Amino acid sequence: MTELAALLDPSLIGLWAVVGLAAWLQTLTGFAFGLILMGGVGLFDLIPLPEAAILASILTLVNGGMVVGREWRSVDRPALALFMAGSLPGLALGYVLLLWLVGGALSVLQLVLGVLILGAALQMMRRPVTRAHRSAAPAFVVTGFLGGMMGGMFSTAGPPVIWHMYRQPATLNTIRATLVSIFVLNGSMRLVLVLATTGIPATTLVATAGAVPVVALGTHLAQRHPPPLSAAAIRRLAFGLLFLSGLALSLPALLQLMKAVLP
Repeated sequence: MTELAALLDPSLIGLWAVVGLAAWLQTLTGFAFGLILMGGVGLFDLIPLPEAAILASILTLVNGGMVVGREWRSVDRPALALFMAGSLPGLALGYVLLLWLVGGALSVLQLVLGVLILGAALQMMRRPVTRAHRSAAPAFVVTGFLGGMMGGMFSTAGPPVIWHMYRQPATLNTIRATLVSIFVLNGSMRLVLVLATTGIPATTLVATAGAVPVVALGTHLAQRHPPPLSAAAIRRLAFGLLFLSGLALSLPALLQLMKAVLP
């Protein structure tokens, strides 16, 4: 009975609904799974943000591992090496910041997540212009560091890395395979840090067990029964959801911080 009650917990059901929506939109648009998941969790206070980041890392490995297994030959290995040279130290720093903020600055943590989601939504509304020549090596390292910090804090390393990679003169297969490889490596490293520090809570394992089939269901529905909307309309829907969730997260946190600081 205790296990059944845990599975019927409204917060857990709400979490799986957000996971299904994120998988559905990810399949239709090709981006933003982690952002939508973290935004929904933070907005509705479904589970603690650190646990949601662990869940996002695990689900990224499940999805990304399947993609990399099929497309590893298309990976831009020099770009991947440069990205990871910056991403790994950035990820470690971001994870340390997360543990520090969880210790007593939850409003700051919520504000940071909201601002990151707002920035990502605004960034992705603009289509990156492809460069005539490949970017210099330091640009890959710096971008990887920024993505790593986001990944360490919230398991959402995508926006800066996606933006930079799509500006490179490369095929779509190469871009996609390289990006997924980055996310898989970041997710793996983040899980290593989690296991070495806080460990994975039992509640997160229960949430993951239910989330995996929900991801499969959301992906299946998007593939077999897509909505009668254009690709541009679906992207605008995803951008709108991200933007609104970013506002809903950041504004209350900002007001709370202002009340604490101002007399």
